[in-house]
Amino acid sequence: MNCTIIGISGGTASGKTTVALNIKRESETYGSVAVIRLDDYYKKQDEIPLEERKKVNYDHPSAYDSNLLIKHLKDLKAGKEIQKPIYDFVNHTRAKESVIIKPSNIIIVEGIMIFAISKLLKMFDIKLFVDTPDDIRFIRRLLRDTNQRGRSVDSVINQYLTTVRPMHEQFVEPSKVFADVIIPEGGENLIAIDIIVSKILNILKK
Repeated sequence: MNCTIIGISGGTASGKTTVALNIKRESETYGSVAVIRLDDYYKKQDEIPLEERKKVNYDHPSAYDSNLLIKHLKDLKAGKEIQKPIYDFVNHTRAKESVIIKPSNIIIVEGIMIFAISKLLKMFDIKLFVDTPDDIRFIRRLLRDTNQRGRSVDSVINQYLTTVRPMHEQFVEPSKVFADVIIPEGGENLIAIDIIVSKILNILKK
């Protein structure tokens, strides 16, 4: 099976997941498509007390088990299914459950640091960067983390100012230069998504 790996990067809450799911929906009629989130590859931290886990800088490349993700991508490309981890954002460690991902024609990987980790960057055949204004991203993150991840408003603001914003400036924004296509406004940019889907369909039809 031919396998094309697409990387979708961008700042926190920029719309990466929306773009990935839109591409998946529009493409899977013509071939199999799987979506993998970098966030599920945060390192396992069962041995660390919960209060200490809360202090970890989750916006640094070192927070991820990139070696495991690379191994999984190589396995998928070789036609082997994987057991993808699931990350528990409330308890700041991996859940005990995992999800089987089968080999697919298109593998979409989305995450803020996927272009900032050089050995991971090499895995992508197509690289997309979702570019959304900072204020929009912050509002989305605030709503997401308070409504879905059990965070307080104060903790979200503190994390954004102490790690999210400086790490974005240090790692995520500079990695934009590696993108083949930059998508303004994320999942709302239907024209950009249509163009990308057309490219993917051409690949699938070969």
